[in-house]
Amino acid sequence: MITGSLATIGYGLAAIGPGIGIGLIGAKNQEASARQPELKGFLRVNMFLSIAFAEALGLIGFVAGFVF
Repeated sequence: MITGSLATIGYGLAAIGPGIGIGLIGAKNQEASARQPELKGFLRVNMFLSIAFAEALGLIGFVAGFVF
């Protein structure tokens, strides 16, 4: 029999996607900044927006574990 909270396992699984996504966002931003340094400010703004959206998915997964 399974004991404990399944919400904990669900949040753990929900955190994997945003974690990988943020890592890829940072890597691609570094690559793009190295290729075109004059766009660094524009790329940084887009990077922060993308990170915010990826984190929102993690928070939705966290809340969904409590709601369902």
